[in-house]
Amino acid sequence: QVQLVESGGGLVQAGGSLRLSCTASRSIFSFIAMGWYRQAPGKQRELVATITTGGRTNYAGSVKGRFTVTRDNAKNTVYLQMNSLKAEDTGVYYCNAETWSTTNWGQGTQVTVTS
Repeated sequence: QVQLVESGGGLVQAGGSLRLSCTASRSIFSFIAMGWYRQAPGKQRELVATITTGGRTNYAGSVKGRFTVTRDNAKNTVYLQMNSLKAEDTGVYYCNAETWSTTNWGQGTQVTVTS
């Protein structure tokens, strides 16, 4: 069982930036892909961005050009750089790590963007 620990959430004004971090308890080479999902109040959890072991990235249309997902294999950490934040980016952001047979989630970190 892997543990994923997120950090970096907080309160920011619209137009501002935040960087989220997700550190895994074991080597992230063991995961096919890692990424970030978010859940706004009253809404379903949705994909934000993912990155594969090979570095291929995928973004939700609403964050393309504003968010960047990266990974540091030596630190077992995945990052989400969020720029030009909007009120609609508010939600709990969850780190995700997938193998061929399992899906793992972190506890989530709150991001609140005020307009």
